[in-house]
Amino acid sequence: MNNNISIATENFIKVIYKFEQGEVSDTKPGSIAKELGISSAAATDMARKLALKKLIDYKKYKQLKLTVDGEKLALSIVRKHRLWETFLHNILGLSMHEIHREAELLEHSTSNFLANKISQYLGNPTTDPHGDPIPDEHGEIHPDTLSVALSLAEPGCDYEIVRLSGSDKEFFDFCQSNHLSVGNNLVVKKQYSTNCMTEIEIDEVKLLLNQNLATTIYVKKLNSK
Repeated sequence: MNNNISIATENFIKVIYKFEQGEVSDTKPGSIAKELGISSAAATDMARKLALKKLIDYKKYKQLKLTVDGEKLALSIVRKHRLWETFLHNILGLSMHEIHREAELLEHSTSNFLANKISQYLGNPTTDPHGDPIPDEHGEIHPDTLSVALSLAEPGCDYEIVRLSGSDKEFFDFCQSNHLSVGNNLVVKKQYSTNCMTEIEIDEVKLLLNQNLATTIYVKKLNSK
């Protein structure tokens, strides 16, 4: 971590980046506050301080936006987080939930030098165990533009799971119990648009997933049936 940048600052910047990359990019201070478990007043105060440091653009009642320097910082934090997740999963065998929890702590005390060494040791991976892209040492990131959320997948087609974007233990326990892991294939049987549910078949077992779950699983089409 940069000695001039606090853990609170890094977490704040990372959440703005996460929300900017999401389908619903609500980055107002109140939304950031809810994600971090702090008051709206504290989030607004932090936003003003980071605006003075040229890390974000802040205007009252408007969305927060990362500056070029802010995005550079966010990508550095994300890189360290995802490299640690990969190391902890591939080398130490920690579970999908455990690697997220531990990486949240380790990312803040990791220098760019150490991050590069970890990356080299792992063979410079481009994705972490969840399927999320890992920024390179220059802050470049190459997301998979061909993947879609399972909730938007076309019925009657074969797909490969390429990303699991949840983070809580219950989500990963469910995925593990039902063979929903990165690299596994499934068939989308039906989309229930009115009831916001997705029916799939994986390993000859049919599952009915609600929208909250289906939007956290990303897939890539293999071929039409």
